[in-house]
Amino acid sequence: MKRIFLLLSPILLFAKVHYAKVEPIESITLKSAVSAQVTQAKIELEGRTVFGTIIRLDDKLDREKLKSSKESLALVKSMISINQKILIALKESLKLQKAYYSKMQTIASASKSQKDNSFYAYTNAKTQYLSTKEKIDNLKKQKLDLKFEINRLKDSISKKNIIVNKRFLYKLLVHKGDFVNMGTPLAQLKNLTSAKLVLFLEEDELKDIKKRKIYIDDKATNYKINKIWKVTDEKFISSYRSEIIIKAPEDNFSTLLKVELR
Repeated sequence: MKRIFLLLSPILLFAKVHYAKVEPIESITLKSAVSAQVTQAKIELEGRTVFGTIIRLDDKLDREKLKSSKESLALVKSMISINQKILIALKESLKLQKAYYSKMQTIASASKSQKDNSFYAYTNAKTQYLSTKEKIDNLKKQKLDLKFEINRLKDSISKKNIIVNKRFLYKLLVHKGDFVNMGTPLAQLKNLTSAKLVLFLEEDELKDIKKRKIYIDDKATNYKINKIWKVTDEKFISSYRSEIIIKAPEDNFSTLLKVELR
């Protein structure tokens, strides 16, 4: 009788079987960036992929301040424009008064009072000119402050309107009427555009890891290990966490898959 011996590759011989759950590529916990009361929480959207607003926080006062700040900005701009026109006229007046004052100083027949009056007229014109110029600078400062306030209010309003773009709303963590502070968790989201498998590999499995082929449910794939942690896991203290990014399933996530690295 002839005996046939099969020589198996050490990798195939000692390939370990892992089981991993199909998880969303990303899990996100949205947190409040401001302190405010919840005025709307769309609980009915839980369990769906959402496009649009899921939570609104009270922004009534911000909107009133924004309207007032915009009106104030318009007034300040108008005042700057008016004072710039006045400044042009004062500059011409200052030029004339200076010329008159200089001329009076050269006229020997001019009385002391005439010379003094020309000096006072010149200094008064110069004071008005500089005062108006200073007023314009102050108005420009107010303009900058108002623009900053408007941008701040717009940012605050945007942060009180929680919008989701193509994300799965797993759970809302607040309800209408709740008051939230900065940092309060608002909602849990999942990114279902791709999926990942998390494996915990022992040190000997990491050898030549890039050369290994990944089998899922006994079928060869073109997937690769996308990420390997360089320190052992806190729970599985002798294993290293790793991730494989895979195509999102057509049906449900959380399916348990058999994974082998051969």
